[in-house]
Amino acid sequence: MKRQQYLVIGLGRFGTAVATTLYQLGHEVVAIDEQEENVQRIMNQVTHVAMVDATDERALAAIGIQDFDVVVVAIGADVKANILTTVAAKSAGARYVVCKAIDDMTRRVLEKVGADMVVRPEHDMGVRLARKLVRPHSFDDIDLGNDYAIVEVHATQRIEGSLRDLNLTNRFGVQVIALKKGSQVRITPKADDRVAEHDTLVVVGTIESVEKLLNYAENT
Repeated sequence: MKRQQYLVIGLGRFGTAVATTLYQLGHEVVAIDEQEENVQRIMNQVTHVAMVDATDERALAAIGIQDFDVVVVAIGADVKANILTTVAAKSAGARYVVCKAIDDMTRRVLEKVGADMVVRPEHDMGVRLARKLVRPHSFDDIDLGNDYAIVEVHATQRIEGSLRDLNLTNRFGVQVIALKKGSQVRITPKADDRVAEHDTLVVVGTIESVEKLLNYAENT
């Protein structure tokens, strides 16, 4: 598995959970917060911690924000600080910024100021719970542990042709469980189904095998 660098801004319950889990999964994690108490609490559970005013673009540039693969803005309740931090992060050169939003209005604002992805943890968990209650064995609640993953792979020119010819199971050790073509989704596609560039494959396999396929697809 490729070791990535993450910067987590805001060490409340959500930010702490994201930071410590990423670190446990073997990645480098720098976590920052304005509150010394929050910084002290997580000190031995990530790669590095620091007290930083994340709304200050110069401060973010000083810690090398442009070098991180992903920046997670985990500030929720303080909407102004959330927005200012997102703007500062993008202005300082952050490659990919994931933000937490407390409501749909905040989500729209964050998207407009440059957030690459916006999540609403409480809303999303509520949706998942409702689906779980209605469909107890729903696909997105399968726990595969830390060694396996179900991921989407975007087809490139290197992954075109019939599933039989691509032979992804023998070549990479992954199993294709769905094929997306635009708005259409084919569950358990057949060997004769063809994959074209820009299609999406949903595959299951070990973390290592999935990483091999992703690297192969991206190495165009």
